[in-house]
Amino acid sequence: MECEPLYTWSGEKVQWSHHREPCTWNGELTNAQQIAADRIVQAVTTNESELLVWAVCGAGKTEMLFQGISEALRQGKRICITTPRADVVRELLPRIQQAFANVSVQGLYGGSENKEGTAQIMITTSHQLLRFKQAFDMVIIDEVDAFPFHKDPSLPFATQRAKKEIHTTIYLTATPRPHHRLQIAIKKLAHVFVPVRYHGNPLPVPIFKMCFSLQKDLTHVKLPRNVWKWITNRKNPSRQLLIFVPTIKMAEKMKENLTEIFIMRGLLKKQDEMDFVHSEDSEREEKVTLFRQRKMKVLITTTILERGVTFPSVDVVVLDAGNKVFDEAALVQIAGRAGRSADDPTGEVVFFHDGKTDAMVQAVQAIKKMNRLGGF
Repeated sequence: MECEPLYTWSGEKVQWSHHREPCTWNGELTNAQQIAADRIVQAVTTNESELLVWAVCGAGKTEMLFQGISEALRQGKRICITTPRADVVRELLPRIQQAFANVSVQGLYGGSENKEGTAQIMITTSHQLLRFKQAFDMVIIDEVDAFPFHKDPSLPFATQRAKKEIHTTIYLTATPRPHHRLQIAIKKLAHVFVPVRYHGNPLPVPIFKMCFSLQKDLTHVKLPRNVWKWITNRKNPSRQLLIFVPTIKMAEKMKENLTEIFIMRGLLKKQDEMDFVHSEDSEREEKVTLFRQRKMKVLITTTILERGVTFPSVDVVVLDAGNKVFDEAALVQIAGRAGRSADDPTGEVVFFHDGKTDAMVQAVQAIKKMNRLGGF
């Protein structure tokens, strides 16, 4: 808050532990992941100021970081992984704690139980970096292209202030913004590119389905006939269904109106198999957990779940894909929720619309380009 005082430490510098073998993760990286991991280690070893890791959705960006984080810990450095959304912090925290079981790891976000911020590895939302000044030797900015980081100038300011004078910044993204692409093109920003998913399968390419009555049906909070037809004829009906809508109000109303209809049509057995989530939902964490545990079959969501969350076997629907809230980056990220598991790498993605937009076309072009670069 503007009226809240900020204090900075002026005493002796904190000496962080040097860990000889900090990583307790026993997995193996693919060749593409290893190239990126080696490049990150190089950046940490040489105190390179910036490196962008451009990796497609589902490439396994988190695992690529482990060797670089290990190198930083061997040097006695402090690391911060910062991300735009609390959902992502909650998902990353147990994974990092498991991968670095003997290192202190804390998560910091609005509503988090632990508010100390004293661990050697911190995982925070972007806003929580306002708490730190010259605290981190290595800062990893996950989803650097996402809202609110690229829209709120106070967040890049806070991130910059949180770094020590000599530092390494790692940017992670599947959809870099134009200014980062320009910096890469003119060789002002070092980068490494990972065009293939960890399981070696291509990204699901969205298909377009025209709905002439879309706006009328959505006004009455109904699903157009084309949507029902697709849902009842899915290639793999055992997959969970993730339905993206443009507004919070629509998410809530859709759940109210559709649950009984899904049950009547035999698509659900009981009411608690469908729910909705959005940014203002106080039960969001619990609902996402239930969906991840497959205790829920259908989840209606706004763009709050467009990135940073992993579900093993889902089909993805975007209702009113031409809406302005679904820009190219959002649509690419939404499509990336499908096919993330090696056991089910071919989830369906459908954009229902009443007229194609540039964002829709560009999103599909971007996904096809990534698949070509990945050898598909």
